[in-house]
Amino acid sequence: MITTDFVTGSPCWLDLGATDIEASADFYGRVFGWQAVSAGARMAGYRVMNSGGAAVAGIGPRIDEDEPPEWGVQFWVPDIEAAALRAQELGGTVLVEPTVLFEFGRLAHITDPQGGWFTLWQPGTFTSVQAVDRPNTLCWVELWTPSAQGAKEFYGGLFGWEFKDVELPGDQGVYSTVRPAGLGDDRYFGGLMDVAADQLPQAEGRADWHPVFQVADCDEAVAAVKTAGGRVHMGPEDAPAVGRLAVCSDPFSAGFVLLDPGAGRLRPEAGLVGPGRD
Repeated sequence: MITTDFVTGSPCWLDLGATDIEASADFYGRVFGWQAVSAGARMAGYRVMNSGGAAVAGIGPRIDEDEPPEWGVQFWVPDIEAAALRAQELGGTVLVEPTVLFEFGRLAHITDPQGGWFTLWQPGTFTSVQAVDRPNTLCWVELWTPSAQGAKEFYGGLFGWEFKDVELPGDQGVYSTVRPAGLGDDRYFGGLMDVAADQLPQAEGRADWHPVFQVADCDEAVAAVKTAGGRVHMGPEDAPAVGRLAVCSDPFSAGFVLLDPGAGRLRPEAGLVGPGRD
């Protein structure tokens, strides 16, 4: 499970790079009940999204106006300079060099060798996400990639991640769950799987990180997505040993997954979801 006990390579924050910050904040407020709080004049309109008084995500401007809106995952590191250098040594690309974000911390934007974008975060006064693994918060992160083996080599070399391969039913391939180095089965926080480039149109064939949000009732959450102007690309449907899930996007095309674990509480032995987009 995702926790707020951050170690090297832990998912620690989510950012949505939005074309319309206020409209995006309104959408996620309607779907998850999030409250938008301004991060201050220094932060170019950035909104911290709160759930039950706890910071759970952020919405701000895109770093590249030519790129579509998308959710980005931040991973915790103790030394951002060393991590950015290691990412380059492993074949990744540093899009934004390690940068001081006022007193809050330091960040760097990276793409892996398959083009998957993510952020390194070394905290300062802002330690990162304050609530996870409960309704209307992050409960899993997932990478769809044209090369699962290449992703394992890169992220394993960068963060020391450990992987567990699971054969998916119906010859759907292999799903690899991910945990920080040296920790137990209760610390799996995400997964990755091979997805052909032509099945990743939103990312133009590149690898794609996306968040999975826990919800109390997947069908009700899907209805809220539709009412708020989003799209549902797959589901709701039941996944054995996982729960009830749906693949969605907001009105501006940023993708995410809804999951109601229910009785099928997510286990590392079970894969989560493939793209399944229309």
